[in-house]
Amino acid sequence: MGMVQEFKAFAMRGNVVDMAVGIVIGSAFGKIVSSFVKDVLMPPIGMLLGGVDFSSFSLTLSEKTAEAEAVTLNYGVFVNTVIDFLIVAFAIFLVVKAMNTLKKKEEAAPSAPPAPSKEQVLLTEIRDALRSR
Repeated sequence: MGMVQEFKAFAMRGNVVDMAVGIVIGSAFGKIVSSFVKDVLMPPIGMLLGGVDFSSFSLTLSEKTAEAEAVTLNYGVFVNTVIDFLIVAFAIFLVVKAMNTLKKKEEAAPSAPPAPSKEQVLLTEIRDALRSR
């Protein structure tokens, strides 16, 4: 039973839960970026290049035969995937840069000094009373 409790403590720690949320959101973000590249970004780029559809670019290594399918090297899909990666990497860079900027602003802002403790207030009163004699 100790192992189950240890696993539960591990799984419920803040860092693990934060990481799980980040992975789920990152996966959804990846799907959004893939759709953006495939459905929004690549058609205009293909149109500018003369109606080219990048996802259909491939190099046939072996033609289709009666026994086997054609063997193709789909480099157009690879181009789309590289563009997906670059967009995701740039978006993450912008988020990290914004977080670092906010962190620097927090560090640069002067914080108010902490209120004196009861002991410090009492000692200050005693000191002032002794000075006034």
